[in-house]
Amino acid sequence: MYKDKNLTGHFCMFAACAAWGLMSPLSKDAMTHGISGIDRVSFRAVGAALCFWLTSICSKQKEHVPPHYLLLFFFAGMLAIVFNQCCFTIGLSITSPVNASIVTTTLPIVTMILAALFLKEPVTGKKITGIICGAIGALLLILGSGHAAGKGGGRLTGDVLCVAAQCSFAVYLTVFKKLIRKYSVVTCMKWMFTYAAIVILPFTGHDLAHLPWQTVPTSALLETAFVVFVATFMAYLMMMRGQKLLRPTIVSMYNYVQPIVACIVSVATGLGVFGWHQGIAVILVFGGVWLVTQSKSRADVKAEEAHADTSKS
Repeated sequence: MYKDKNLTGHFCMFAACAAWGLMSPLSKDAMTHGISGIDRVSFRAVGAALCFWLTSICSKQKEHVPPHYLLLFFFAGMLAIVFNQCCFTIGLSITSPVNASIVTTTLPIVTMILAALFLKEPVTGKKITGIICGAIGALLLILGSGHAAGKGGGRLTGDVLCVAAQCSFAVYLTVFKKLIRKYSVVTCMKWMFTYAAIVILPFTGHDLAHLPWQTVPTSALLETAFVVFVATFMAYLMMMRGQKLLRPTIVSMYNYVQPIVACIVSVATGLGVFGWHQGIAVILVFGGVWLVTQSKSRADVKAEEAHADTSKS
């Protein structure tokens, strides 16, 4: 049963990160046709909140959330959605795509450190080796892609904002793990996205109200719909399910799947080629994920200590 749950968690995280990997090129295209990055953040927050509330209303499972936990959901929403999305979107607008992509490889490292501090998860050799392998694989894909020749260099402010986005999400993965396990995925997400929409709209509502709908092509609207429904609503559903079943460091390792998906999309659309270094990068990424999953958790260490004490007695 435990292995079945692990497989479910891995599938959910892979599917969520694959959707996020598809989101990047689609969002880029939509942004060139009138849907700005700020508009995208607004659409994601409001659209996902509506989707999760509709799902909650149609669901037979009704959960009462006391005020204390509602406050915790507020802070979880700020870290996982508001700070993460806003910092990364603004950072990406003032730095190069390559720099922003490279910065995303820091998420598993930050998560491992925070998990060791807050959850007392052991920092093992396998875990460190897995994270390094995954990071090297992701960097090979990013630096070897056509985006590496993109226009514009990185700016320090943009890079710092992208780092802040990764740190924000790492803190969420670590600090709010118990809260996420306490309630259903839909309950968690409807409150987190509701708070995110309430906080974001006062700052972005003006831009959204003056969006030139007449000049936005249908393709950009469809891409935005994909970002809201698939890459936000469905992806966060799966990510939350994976977060319930897997350790924070393993969840963060799936961040490396996104450049693989971006590479596959670029090859499929004729914008890139798949060479030997991409193949090595894919092996390194998934090898790194496998090593981290094989590392000992806090529960494993406790079980070994208990077994050792029993053997002595």
